[in-house]
Amino acid sequence: MTKLAFHRSRAEMLPERPPPLTSTGVIGWLRANLFSNWLSTALTLASIAVLALIVPGLIDWAFIDATLTGELGKDCPSKGACWAWLDQRITQFFYGFYPADSYWRVNICIALLVPALAYMLFDQMPYSRYGRWFSLAYPVIAAILLVGGLGLDVIRTDQFGGFMLNLIAGLVGIVLSLPIGILLALGRRSRMPIVRMFSVWFIEFIRGVPLITLLFVAIILLPLFLPPQVTLDQLIRVMIIITVFASAYMAEVIRGGLQAIPNGQYEAGQAMGLGYWQSMRLIILPQALKISIPGIVNTFIGLFKDTTLVIIIGLFDILGQARLLQTNPDWLGKVDYETFLLAALFFFVICFSMSRYSLNLEKRLDTTRR
Repeated sequence: MTKLAFHRSRAEMLPERPPPLTSTGVIGWLRANLFSNWLSTALTLASIAVLALIVPGLIDWAFIDATLTGELGKDCPSKGACWAWLDQRITQFFYGFYPADSYWRVNICIALLVPALAYMLFDQMPYSRYGRWFSLAYPVIAAILLVGGLGLDVIRTDQFGGFMLNLIAGLVGIVLSLPIGILLALGRRSRMPIVRMFSVWFIEFIRGVPLITLLFVAIILLPLFLPPQVTLDQLIRVMIIITVFASAYMAEVIRGGLQAIPNGQYEAGQAMGLGYWQSMRLIILPQALKISIPGIVNTFIGLFKDTTLVIIIGLFDILGQARLLQTNPDWLGKVDYETFLLAALFFFVICFSMSRYSLNLEKRLDTTRR
């Protein structure tokens, strides 16, 4: 009788119990990430101490003691930050020397950029079939809006500036460097000697020369080798050099992904009767690109930050506008860190967004998760 009761009690399912409070929620996150061991706890406490010393003074300088209104630099006291210039000069930070009556063209380009990127980066978007065609047509639409044509006034590219210039150069480099980098990576692994040698020499030469040197070559030396009747826009030359520079680094990132693919995957493509390009498109490249996502996004982030180097060749991007305001007699000596802080904020938002998207993409493509 006792054994029967014992077996009956074992057959009954016990009700689920809630997990311990110390392993879930905010407390669980803090314990797992900040106080998991003595070293992590010490570093966390040291970081809190450093922040306690820095953050209050930064808040006082940037907000509490800051000056928000004023016409000239003399209206700003020396104690806090001077933000009085924002209502007068913020448009230059965004648009550079672009004509004020055509700002709407830039605004439309930025508004259209959101769906153009969304249809390329996210799945299950409504009307995705038509949206991807729009994404492919977006570069042409943006070029017409920004430069002119089809009834719009023509605007010279030397009037481009501010954060708009960084966005244009960065987006063009990002969009073009990935396919070019893929071709260079495949060319470096090609069995055709000429293609392989060209890819190797191209990649090694570009990676061995600083970007600023290539920019000087594009701006100063390249026109000397062109026929007199041939002219190439300065901004076009800059975007070509940035794209070429990023493509060389992208090729090595993708080549690392290709080398991580087992030989059995190549043999599987051959066994299925697929040609070289079919095998690459359907089997090899999807896996290689998934492996290379962290390196690809890292290259994109570096490329976007490298667009600030155009200031050295005379293009007034957002850093150029910051320096221009600092040397303005009306604000001289009153605006120093504020302009660079604003520029850093713009770059942080874009680069952090790319980083978070890459993490989300990695999780979405991770086939080992259950």
